[in-house]
Amino acid sequence: MKKYLLKFTMLIALAISFSAADAQFFVKIRPMAPVIRVRPIAPSPRHVWVSGEYVWRGSEYVYTDGYWAEPPFPGRRWIEGHWKENRRGWVWVPGHWRR
Repeated sequence: MKKYLLKFTMLIALAISFSAADAQFFVKIRPMAPVIRVRPIAPSPRHVWVSGEYVWRGSEYVYTDGYWAEPPFPGRRWIEGHWKENRRGWVWVPGHWRR
């Protein structure tokens, strides 16, 4: 019985984590644009600059710095994240790789 209870608890925790990953957090006033730091030199010609992002931490959006990364597959390009406004407020749309 303990084994089934543990499996059930793990399954519920996994389901909650996946549903929270797709959640959108709205704010009435979007955060101020961060101070742009100097971009370091690319490690190689293959690397692409992945711009900084806002992530939801607790009860607010926090800015994370950009970094250099290699595209996950050849021919992919980085689409920058952006703020989007609707009737509920502002929400951050994360950046992503696109063909």
